[in-house]
Amino acid sequence: MAKFRVRVSTGEACGAGTWDKVSVSIVGTKGESPLLPLDHLGKEFTAGAEEDFEVTLPQDVGQVLLLRVRKAPPDLPPRLGLRAPDAWFCRWFQLVPPRGTPLHFPCYQWLEGAGDLVLREGAAKVSWADHHPTLLQQRQEELQAKQEKYKWKTYIQGWPHCLDQVTVKDLDLNIKYSAVKNAKFHLKVRSAFIELKLKGLLDRKGLWRSLREMRRMFNFHRTPASDYVFKHWQEDAFFASQFLNGLNPVMIHRCRSLPKNFPVTDAMVAPVLGPGTSLQAELERGSLFLVDHGILSDIHTNIINGRPQFSAAPMTLLYQRPGRGPLLPLAIQLSQTPGPNSPIFLPSDDKWDWLLAKTWVRNAEFSVHEALTHLLHAHLLPEVFTLATLRQLPHCHPLFKLLIPHMRYTLHINTLARELLIAPGQVVDRSTGIGIEGFSELIKRNMKQLNYSNLCFPEDIQARGVEDIPGYYFRDDGMKIWEAVERFVSEMVSIYYPSNVSVQNDQELQAWVKEIFSNGFLGQESSGMPSSLDTQKALVQFVTMVIFTCSAKHTAVSLSQFDSCVWMPNLPPTMQLPPPTTKGQARPEGFIATLPPVNATCDVIIALWLLSKEPGDRRPLGTYPDEHFTEEAPKQSIASFQNHLAQISRDIEERNQILALPYTYLDPPLIENSVSI
Repeated sequence: MAKFRVRVSTGEACGAGTWDKVSVSIVGTKGESPLLPLDHLGKEFTAGAEEDFEVTLPQDVGQVLLLRVRKAPPDLPPRLGLRAPDAWFCRWFQLVPPRGTPLHFPCYQWLEGAGDLVLREGAAKVSWADHHPTLLQQRQEELQAKQEKYKWKTYIQGWPHCLDQVTVKDLDLNIKYSAVKNAKFHLKVRSAFIELKLKGLLDRKGLWRSLREMRRMFNFHRTPASDYVFKHWQEDAFFASQFLNGLNPVMIHRCRSLPKNFPVTDAMVAPVLGPGTSLQAELERGSLFLVDHGILSDIHTNIINGRPQFSAAPMTLLYQRPGRGPLLPLAIQLSQTPGPNSPIFLPSDDKWDWLLAKTWVRNAEFSVHEALTHLLHAHLLPEVFTLATLRQLPHCHPLFKLLIPHMRYTLHINTLARELLIAPGQVVDRSTGIGIEGFSELIKRNMKQLNYSNLCFPEDIQARGVEDIPGYYFRDDGMKIWEAVERFVSEMVSIYYPSNVSVQNDQELQAWVKEIFSNGFLGQESSGMPSSLDTQKALVQFVTMVIFTCSAKHTAVSLSQFDSCVWMPNLPPTMQLPPPTTKGQARPEGFIATLPPVNATCDVIIALWLLSKEPGDRRPLGTYPDEHFTEEAPKQSIASFQNHLAQISRDIEERNQILALPYTYLDPPLIENSVSI
């Protein structure tokens, strides 16, 4: 007979404790013990508690391999009736044998209802490092259970595949919002709708009466950044700067030769370029940049309040003055087909002509950002990474331990989006200019163009030729974050993968990569997305891409939404009149008539306010309160990563002190670990 001490830690979250009875059995190299109740007088397993129990094994089970945990409702007299299932969030178990080192069993899972859960000792193990048949069997059984639990489905043909659940009510607790986060989220939704209803704006289908009246909307949860947008939205320098540091800072690229369908001439741009130079000279110097929204050509447009809406596919030429002068717009063409009905708009044109052209570009930015930069790249792809991780990597796998904090709540928010944002009759359908059909078509088009290098931040910056354009804080901060994540991942990979062969021989890793390729990139080899990994270097890049996409990339393109849109003329979600085909016709009243109706404006601004503001239960990048790693080496790497991020934050804060509009969207304390909103 052997006595073991068992220490149990229950989570602190609302509802984490349980009245249910918990028993354990110890699985060793010589067999498995019977179930051993963990029982004291009074209630056990209250939220935030750490409790000690002593259990006696009737026989020697040998070297401990696994800990089997069983949760079951207590025996109650029939007269008390049925009890509702009582979930329990277990943080970890610690098992102290009669002689030897305490064994730590990380859990960090909800146990719902009655059932068993098998836990492994905390050291991370790749599959080829497990040799005992019992451990190999446990890995296989865990993956089989998770693959049965988390299944793929096709939501829309041509989109990345997603979780096969319809509503968040169907999700298990391990992927749902916490009770606190869920309550705060729905409270924000209700308060926003009530506020705008009381102002009489939410249900008003007509036009805004004036720009001055729109200020009533602007006062909705103002921020310092939105105040800046309101003051400067008509200025050319601010218009151009948003391609660098606004909500969609991923499209600008250096222009070495003008597209044939964008016939800008020297005479057109001479007022901005000044004397002594020419278009060709500036192209050769590398001072011209292009933003091309051609993907919007002939896109489906929506009907709002019974009125057809309109879209454009503009091309915008920009000029970087010598030295560190501001980036400025040179010319805008609102279609991909030049000709008499598609004039090239210039800063020297009438004020309202030029402002209207810039506003059409901003509307194109809204459509491309919301459908592609935000929904596809920063939500749908992270969902693919999350599902593949849950299905193909067991909890003991070092990559599961590394990645799971960066996948927290992603399945919840994406399921909610399919319920409340991109479903028929919801926000995208009723209040955006291209609607669900337009969003769907954009995603299908972009999926055919999407390339692995687009997702690897340094490669994307280099491919767009924007390594040295000044004032590109998204690039500067993004590179620092990427390098910090890459160094961290490299250290972690080197701990568990001593050679390229060790990467090749990890069949769970290879299955994970293949599932991402098959379900996220639909098996398209043209995407350049790897379907297997052969080297340590390739593994480091791939995992860095996953973490960066799920954290920094999402935050940069999500946190900025409300600041950009609350002054609606800066980011109109739809346009109610067609793009101008001649110059000299624009007037203030026509400008107002082109902008979205009042109810669509309010609808979209509420949605983007919710998606820009974490409702609570935050975990900034590098914050890992769930200690999945128990060994000293990964703990040291985590601490080093956190210190690196802290220094990046200090550098950003110092730089921002001298900026008229501080760039904060990639400040590490504001970057969420995962796509959670």
